[in-house]
Amino acid sequence: MFQQIITFIVETVSSLGYPGIFALMFLESSFFPFPSEVVMIPAGYLATTGEMNMFMVIFCGTAGSLAGALFNYTLGYKLGRPFFLKYGKYILFNEEKFLKVEGMFLRHGEIITFIARLIPGVRQYISFPAGITGMKLIRFSLFTSAGAGIWVTILSFLGYIVGQNQELIKMYLNQIIVILLIFSFLLAALYIYWHYLRKKKNLLNIN
Repeated sequence: MFQQIITFIVETVSSLGYPGIFALMFLESSFFPFPSEVVMIPAGYLATTGEMNMFMVIFCGTAGSLAGALFNYTLGYKLGRPFFLKYGKYILFNEEKFLKVEGMFLRHGEIITFIARLIPGVRQYISFPAGITGMKLIRFSLFTSAGAGIWVTILSFLGYIVGQNQELIKMYLNQIIVILLIFSFLLAALYIYWHYLRKKKNLLNIN
């Protein structure tokens, strides 16, 4: 039964082609989040059969992710703080929490955007605070593309190497997520340390 579902997904991605990858990853990255694994892994597998080109698979997946992120960014930018302060209480997101998130994003928006794109369950929603705080669109696009590109590439090559073996996909995917979480933690720690040294150096120069 499960193998039939996997076969159906592979056939669906194959029939939709590159525009389908773009459209599905747009949805995954915006208002209708679902696991990007169900799109990119089958697409990577299809690259082994010659039905798709790996470069185009990664390009369309990354472009779709960026487009979906820009959609959420625009929503955040247009709706702004008043909307989220008004309705955030319904998801236990009060003004105090909002101000903390806003402050962090104003100071460290780029690294937060990049790291968030590597974390499942977070990547879809990080675009909202970027839009609300008015993060520079070019920087947002660059760091979003970098993070999304890494994730899309990993999934595509996982499908390319493992194929349709669901057990191996689960095993490797879990390992990859753990590695990415560790990498994200270390990267955040290095950034915080670098930021601390930079701030300390500036203080010394002032004195």
